[in-house]
Amino acid sequence: MLLIKNIEVYSPQKLGVKDVLVTSGKVTLIEDDIQAFSKEIQIIDGTNKKLIPGLIDNHVHITGGGGEGSFKTRVPEITLSKLIEAGITTVVGLLGTDATTRSVENLIAKAKGLKEEGISVYAHTGSYGYPSVTLTDSVKKDIVYIDEIIGVKIALSDHRSSSITKAELARLASDARVAGMLSGKAGIVVAHMGDGSQGLGLINQVLEETEIPIRTIRPTHVNRKVELLNESFDYAKRGGIIDLTCGLYEELSPTNVIGKAEEEGVPLENITVSSDGYGSWSKYDESGNLVKIGASSVKSLYKELQNMSLDLGWGLEKLLPFFTTNVSKALNLYPNKGTISQNCDADLLIIDNKINLISVISKGKLMMNNSQVLVKGSYEE
Repeated sequence: MLLIKNIEVYSPQKLGVKDVLVTSGKVTLIEDDIQAFSKEIQIIDGTNKKLIPGLIDNHVHITGGGGEGSFKTRVPEITLSKLIEAGITTVVGLLGTDATTRSVENLIAKAKGLKEEGISVYAHTGSYGYPSVTLTDSVKKDIVYIDEIIGVKIALSDHRSSSITKAELARLASDARVAGMLSGKAGIVVAHMGDGSQGLGLINQVLEETEIPIRTIRPTHVNRKVELLNESFDYAKRGGIIDLTCGLYEELSPTNVIGKAEEEGVPLENITVSSDGYGSWSKYDESGNLVKIGASSVKSLYKELQNMSLDLGWGLEKLLPFFTTNVSKALNLYPNKGTISQNCDADLLIIDNKINLISVISKGKLMMNNSQVLVKGSYEE
């Protein structure tokens, strides 16, 4: 049991200075004054600090991405401490280009391992390619029967994709949606968007010619170029959810894009931000030859939160939803995730007035305290 005393709480709405009691992995009480009723309660002094929901990163290659420059460029699996240091208490894992040396089996095993180590983990079946790689030989069955799986991934407008057709995308989206309805999950198609000229064209065709709801298909990496971003703003205005990637596109960083989105009247609740952590970033020449490759960091997510505070001058109430409630609602995890309220999961971050990360609590367990990681993965030194 944990009792956080005298701390300014953002749920992400500002609740004022409160005491917060955590028991059995849940937030049990939020009151002006809670007295410790047992010697078993660990008390944390929150004076001059703030309590915010743990971040939800909805796009992380937990088994490692890469491999596009041969075997030596395969990115290693993520470790627990990397997520904790980034303030991430809930993560969604997925595959990328490589579904040959990587597998959905590997992905779910890693997800289960991270869950055992102390954080919340979900996953998407599929990868860049089509037909989708799966665990049960069916996207629909993967979503319905595999606890961790909440959707499916595909790549569009990218030279590494399988050039999926309109009919195939429509069938995939239909399967994901129905599976989500049957299982009470998000049931979504995460569409990796590449640099191709087609942009959101195929998605828009499917939506125009079928009854599939716009929120079923979730374009990600939409801030990779201006043309795609402009299409995505229109998509969000029509009710779709778009995902921005941290750390890759300087002039089109989430901070700059969100400021522009507000000016253009884009509904901000339809925007989420993710890190693409442990995925590879790559650059190709005009002939399609790989010229540079590297790996993304999950730390970019928390860094973006800090940048938004400094560059946009927004308060936490306005900043946090892009990393918390917007994401949990989009993934059908709200109100268990992304908020601080009674009976929600105790995924909490303690920060100072400069938004420096001090402590991390995941599922009610103190994982980091005084900026020192207390709980590491099974094979971390």
